[in-house]
Amino acid sequence: MNIIEDLKTRAKRKNGRIVLPESSDERTLRAAAQILSENLASVILVGNPDTVDQKARSLNLHIGAAQVLDPHTYPDIDKYAQFFYEKRKEKGVTLEQAQETVRDELYFGALLVKFGLADGMVAGAEHTTADVLRAALQVVGVTPGLKTVSSCFIMVVPDFRGEPAVFLFADCAVVPLPDAAQLADIAVSTANTRRAILGDEPKVALLSFSTLGSGKHELVDKVLETKSILSERKVDFAFEGELQLDAAVIPEVAARKAPGSEVAGHANTLIFPDLQAGNIGYKLVQRFARAEAIGPIIQGLAAPVCDLSRGCSSEDIVNTCALVLLMSNK
Repeated sequence: MNIIEDLKTRAKRKNGRIVLPESSDERTLRAAAQILSENLASVILVGNPDTVDQKARSLNLHIGAAQVLDPHTYPDIDKYAQFFYEKRKEKGVTLEQAQETVRDELYFGALLVKFGLADGMVAGAEHTTADVLRAALQVVGVTPGLKTVSSCFIMVVPDFRGEPAVFLFADCAVVPLPDAAQLADIAVSTANTRRAILGDEPKVALLSFSTLGSGKHELVDKVLETKSILSERKVDFAFEGELQLDAAVIPEVAARKAPGSEVAGHANTLIFPDLQAGNIGYKLVQRFARAEAIGPIIQGLAAPVCDLSRGCSSEDIVNTCALVLLMSNK
């Protein structure tokens, strides 16, 4: 199952535009060249055009079709600074600070997304996750109706009960100890991510060590409260909880532990009760089942911005761009 190639094929149909702000990084330039050669998307690079061109030539890369925007000479930079000032002045940001901040490559890239010049941003080859998320949150903001930014992994299991299977696991990278409302936000975001990226219907399991009342504990109570919140919100996807992992994904177990459930035994989207469980869970499946773990995918933002590991390859950047394109509203 070559899921990445399938996703890239679907992403091409978006005819989208990606901003890559870290143009001083060789991997970013190599990714830009590959994105352009594969016609995956249009590319915006952030930086000095002469410097970027010189570096690309030294690497024998063809990125002439990329647009290179320099925040220090960008004609609308004052408009961006005014926007950022109005958005952040209650947090103590001055106009002078806003003018400096919007010239930062991450903030400038996020502003290009906010103002509709790009469909999404991919960064993190040279910056920490905290840096990338800070810029995204302060500029793009959170999806209307949600208050939580989280993450998920696409887990491609090569042999699950005799055939390939694709699950989403959340949250495995961002929110350490979500409360019930945050857990509900994570479930909503992950369901949206599954629809956007994989194109099928999410069946969401709220995981616990208990199945439908088999255990009593405050940890179980949190998952039950999450279920109540999702019911109150009248979400448009199927969900069930609390469920043990085996009851969530094995039909024979579900028939005994959760008879009559629409989701139990058939869940494809697994919501872990906290970051510790989620991180351990995805790594167990990755290592023991030789699953491919794609992510983390940042979700819950009003427009897609994805973070990279600083140890990423150029191929990782290209693949992440495909995910961002699929998550865009274009």
